[in-house]
Amino acid sequence: MERSKMAEAESLETAAEHERILREIESTDTACIGPTLRSVYDGEEHGRFMEKLETRIRNHDREIEKMCNFHYQGFVDSITELLKVRGEAQKLKNQVTDTNRKLQHEGKELVIAMEELKQCRLQQRNISATVDKLMLCLPVLEMYSKLRDQMKTKRHYPALKTLEHLEHTYLPQVSHYRFCKVMVDNIPKLREEIKDVSMSDLKDFLESIRKHSDKIGETAMKQVPGAQDLVDFSPVYRCLHIYSVLGARETFENYYRKQRRKQARLVLQPPSNMHETLDGYRKYFNQIVGFFVVEDHILHTTQGLVNRAYIDELWEMALSKTIAALRTHSSYCSDPNLVLDLKNLIVLFADTLQVYGFPVNQLFDMLLEIRDQYSETLLKKWAGIFRNILDSDNYSPIPVTSEEMYKKVVGQFPFQDTELEKQLFPKKFPFSEFVPKVYNQIKEFIYACLKFSEDLHLSSTEVDDMIRKSTNLLLTRTLSNSLQNVIKRKNIGLTELVQIIINTTHLEKSCKYLEEFITNITNVLPETVHTTKLYGTTTFKDARHAAEEEIYTNLNQKIDQFLQLADYDWMTGDLDNKASDYLVDLIAFLRSTFAVFTHLPGKVAQTACMSACKHLATSLMQLLLEAEVRQLTLGALQQFNLDVRECEQFARSGPVPGFQEDTLQLAFIDLRQEWLRTGRLCIVWHSALLDLFIQWDWSTYLADYGQPNCKYLRVNPVTALALLEKMKDTSRKNNMFAQFRKNERDKQKLIDTVAKQLRGLISSHHS
Repeated sequence: MERSKMAEAESLETAAEHERILREIESTDTACIGPTLRSVYDGEEHGRFMEKLETRIRNHDREIEKMCNFHYQGFVDSITELLKVRGEAQKLKNQVTDTNRKLQHEGKELVIAMEELKQCRLQQRNISATVDKLMLCLPVLEMYSKLRDQMKTKRHYPALKTLEHLEHTYLPQVSHYRFCKVMVDNIPKLREEIKDVSMSDLKDFLESIRKHSDKIGETAMKQVPGAQDLVDFSPVYRCLHIYSVLGARETFENYYRKQRRKQARLVLQPPSNMHETLDGYRKYFNQIVGFFVVEDHILHTTQGLVNRAYIDELWEMALSKTIAALRTHSSYCSDPNLVLDLKNLIVLFADTLQVYGFPVNQLFDMLLEIRDQYSETLLKKWAGIFRNILDSDNYSPIPVTSEEMYKKVVGQFPFQDTELEKQLFPKKFPFSEFVPKVYNQIKEFIYACLKFSEDLHLSSTEVDDMIRKSTNLLLTRTLSNSLQNVIKRKNIGLTELVQIIINTTHLEKSCKYLEEFITNITNVLPETVHTTKLYGTTTFKDARHAAEEEIYTNLNQKIDQFLQLADYDWMTGDLDNKASDYLVDLIAFLRSTFAVFTHLPGKVAQTACMSACKHLATSLMQLLLEAEVRQLTLGALQQFNLDVRECEQFARSGPVPGFQEDTLQLAFIDLRQEWLRTGRLCIVWHSALLDLFIQWDWSTYLADYGQPNCKYLRVNPVTALALLEKMKDTSRKNNMFAQFRKNERDKQKLIDTVAKQLRGLISSHHS
């Protein structure tokens, strides 16, 4: 129904329009009717219009006919007129035909021109349309060309922006063209190409910073700020922006972090010979610093490419590997100067990274470990220094011939002696060259320890404690061992040992000055709580005691050498009435040796003298009792007695001052004398072992044995029996008994009886 209504409305509208056109035709000049008729033909209802027109013509014909009928006479008249006009019309027709012919002839060229004009107008419209289309396409082509140029010049991020504009702004305007489709299809490839090229640039960047990390780190460790300016970070920024725009930021971040972790592991792998030179350590540190300078810059100039957690993780790994590497390689280092330089390098390394916000406390803790290593290398170095000093020393008092020389020595070693100062030149210090040299080397060691503590951010108390502990190790271990080695040398002489005792005595006195020296450089008073005390006094005492023991041992060895020259004829019956030659030489040696002991502390000299005398007495007793002496005569005992008396005379002469009364003679008491009483050394003179045999006073010995005031208290019945057994078979050969041969059997019986009684004493004593 609605459709029929619409059709009816359209028909009415068309009829009204046709009516208007007919009225316009009827009322318009024929010269101007063309546009009106064109409007009909432009429409779609010209058929209906023709029907309307035919109807209107018929209506007008009827009206004309009516009018003609009404005006018939007029019509006749008109016909008549018309006939007249006919001839004129024929003429006019001929003229029109002729004119038409001429017009056609003349208009033919015009038609051709008009056709050409038409073609030109068509071309013009086509050109105009083409220009319009080209104006739409040209920006697209320009953008595409710009894109290619940007990619060619590696301006990938602008190229990506251009690609975005091309895809979303320009191509939609000309999407119906085939070349546009090619471009659209090529856009994903271009994006991948941009990604690949930018990733290639990133890889080049990563390789570049891997190669130049040491240069970056070197610059940072020299001046700290501005080291990142050595690096062009634009490849990272471009690649990050490109991947962000392309929606692949996470992929890029993961790739970047993975590659940098790999590089970190390579950087943290030290060369196997790093410990050989400082440059090896420096290059290692430079690479690490360079790596983290780059990462720190990336952290602060990009939004999330790396984050603090990632940096902290890398730093923890770097810290653990660096500390492990330093522990390993520093342990190979035996040069304290290299260890000190390494410490300074580690401090610079730590301070540099601390500026960039990395925690470095573990590095400073590790430096305390290296401090122990440094101390060990110092101790080894000073062991060599002390060895050279002790080996090159002449172990003679230092002679000085002028005031200048005297002040020089006193300036090197704290020594004051009023008596020595009063003496005229030339004069001698009591100690040898090694005393001031050792003292100054101890101070140099303290300075070396102090150097390591610099820049470690330690308190004065910690520095003082470190220096004192290291110095104690130097004294108690290094210097002590050096002194002990010298003292234990096979070719050490008594003179050298005496000088060592004197030297260590003066070094012991100098320990208080070393304490003051440390206090002055650390500003920590010795009275401060927990302050470590120096053990130098103990060291020098131990060395002195070792030297004293070595003197005692050396003296005993010399005595043994003389005793090896002893050549007793145990079967002799003659008496020389003088001491044996070997013993005379031995006593002379002892006198000259003890004369050297004048500068020793009195107790040392006395102990050495007493030790030598005791050893001599014991050795003489062993000579008498040794198993190889199977027989001996009374004459041999008398000769032996002369030698013992020579020893006693030496003891009474006071070879070393300071002994009370005849204390030194106590050494020979087992051979000659008896000692004792109630706790105090006093000498009670009695005949002893030799007197017993020479005087043959067995009745007294056997009667008084065991009593407190026994004349032969020190004579051991076992010893007496041993000697008696040696005399059994030689009694008949003794000249002393030659005139009493008739009593020989009685004498032999007496010996047997005494031997039996001695065995009884021994048996009862053991029971």
